[in-house]
Amino acid sequence: MAPCGRVLLYGAVHHPYEASRGTFDLVRYDVNDMVPGHDHKPSALHHLHHDLAMSVTLHTTHGDLKIEVFCEAVPKTAENFLGLCASGYYDGCLFHRNIKGFMVQTGDPTGNGKGGQSIWGAPFADEIRSTLKFNNRGIVAMANSGPDSNKSQFFVAYAKQPHLDGKYTIFGKVIDGADSTLDAIESVPVNPKNRPLNEIKLIKITVHANPIADAALRS
Repeated sequence: MAPCGRVLLYGAVHHPYEASRGTFDLVRYDVNDMVPGHDHKPSALHHLHHDLAMSVTLHTTHGDLKIEVFCEAVPKTAENFLGLCASGYYDGCLFHRNIKGFMVQTGDPTGNGKGGQSIWGAPFADEIRSTLKFNNRGIVAMANSGPDSNKSQFFVAYAKQPHLDGKYTIFGKVIDGADSTLDAIESVPVNPKNRPLNEIKLIKITVHANPIADAALRS
């Protein structure tokens, strides 16, 4: 498989896929020798500085959501999310589940809530941190089907959800758009299965800063 370029830390590289069928092709690159598929070396993460901030903007059909990503607290989850963002994997994904007062979910290219894949192909382990809680509107976390089953799907909480603490990996929070875009998304009517009646789409994602990639390049 021919390389398409390098993105992020051992970044996922996106190849064209048919969103309607949910097929895709991701290639990972080792920053040391650019060989596809090599296992990454997490030591690069140790070079992160505490004052580095990471953020991305989700451009949706209902406005923008800017999200701070907790790279130091949950490095593996951040690596997966940023790799998928930079590769274009999330582009065109629907927000397929919307529960007013609870949360909205996306990250599945098939659009049915049953698909998705991590940058490693297989699911990866939870990174539960006692300091990260569902204590506010706009908390961003990985969706899962049980312990250590994280792939690509994630959700944004509409309010405090203390019953979710310790069960889902929190990796970010909305820092801009919570009072406008998130309100607009939350107000979209849904069917009895909580699927939006009016399409909510994640058009693309802008990565503003990437301390993980910077650390890898410095190592």
